[in-house]
Amino acid sequence: MKNDLLIVVDMQNDFVDGALGTPEAQAIVPRVAEKVRQFEGRVIFTQDTHDDQYLETQEGRLLPVEHCIRGTHGWDIIDQLDSENDVTIEKDTFGAKELVDVLMNAHNETPITSITLVGLCTDICVISNALLIKAYLPEVPILVDATCCAGVTPESHENALKAMEVCQIDIKR
Repeated sequence: MKNDLLIVVDMQNDFVDGALGTPEAQAIVPRVAEKVRQFEGRVIFTQDTHDDQYLETQEGRLLPVEHCIRGTHGWDIIDQLDSENDVTIEKDTFGAKELVDVLMNAHNETPITSITLVGLCTDICVISNALLIKAYLPEVPILVDATCCAGVTPESHENALKAMEVCQIDIKR
């Protein structure tokens, strides 16, 4: 029995057209929305989540741009993605620690046949989650759809894709 999963990483307003938005992030929205609509399997969303103390964290000191503050418009998953009936995992780090628990439980119930990742940002949270998943489920094929991802810059996007390829993550270009 097939048990394919799609992980939609941080497709939130602040990363698309808000505080940390980019033209590249805006450009992938229709492709991500189509992928979610067409996906025949379980969809899990991650949601970057910070509080009003963000600037006092290590991340906040190194990236002093308030974003994805819980309860704000920027924190919300973009309207183009219907995430109402899917699992959403809030995360306060680049890699979603709780995601591993969800995936391990799902895999123990019914072995996962593949995991596909899409979303933002390729070079920060997509790569962090792909490598985290690879560490815990090394025999499950992991795919990153590069056409449905965007990085902080086009160059850092490409660098992240190359790094993931070396770590035996399949990259769809």
